[in-house]
Amino acid sequence: MTALLSFRNVWVEYGDKIVLERVGLDIDAGSFVSIVGPSGAGKSSFLRLVLGQEAPSRGEVLLDGQPMRAECGPDRGIVFQRYSVLPHLDARRNVLFGLECAGARVTGRLFGAARRRALEEVDAMLDAVGLLSAGGTYPAQMSGGMQQRLAIAQALITRPRILLLDEPFGALDPGIRKDMHALITRLWREYSLTVIMVTHDIGEAFALGTRVLTFDKRRHDPHAPHRYGATATYDIALERKTEVQGSDAE
Repeated sequence: MTALLSFRNVWVEYGDKIVLERVGLDIDAGSFVSIVGPSGAGKSSFLRLVLGQEAPSRGEVLLDGQPMRAECGPDRGIVFQRYSVLPHLDARRNVLFGLECAGARVTGRLFGAARRRALEEVDAMLDAVGLLSAGGTYPAQMSGGMQQRLAIAQALITRPRILLLDEPFGALDPGIRKDMHALITRLWREYSLTVIMVTHDIGEAFALGTRVLTFDKRRHDPHAPHRYGATATYDIALERKTEVQGSDAE
């Protein structure tokens, strides 16, 4: 069976600085991959490759066995640590914005029956993340947890196959963070997502993931640290994979 994503001897270089080197791995559809590692180990660069924000300097990234273009597509959504919501729009219009961009690329607006259908989808998504009653609320009036729920709704409204999470819960207090863990686990199951999450929290990585990747440098040169890049040094498959994907229990 062809992997959803494949990395074939992937390198990322900026001038003479090597960020990633010799990355070779496959990611199966439906998995929840947690990525950990020290700062500067290329974790965010890896996410940008998947998102299509940049292309590898060497090697190739395959999606469904085909070379992936260096462009963002609706089949991939992303949630950042800092809330990526639009402050001048209320929650409902924040989520609608993604559908309008996808469905009306010239005008950026939907009208008539298309708009009514889109708003029904928006309300269903807000309901899924627990924000239906806050549809008319602006981000400045929301708590950090509510803003991050809204960012997740934004990322999922176009029904992506792959959801990328870049330190999405790092700015939240422990209680809200636990609630967000439960939310993202439920959405991963219900929407049959493939999730790739970067986190500095080892406990979070193992609690949420079906697989944990550690990115770090195998080679070091104190006189030229920029000449060696990071790669996946550890790849741990978790035994709970079948339990998570096959169980309806929280």
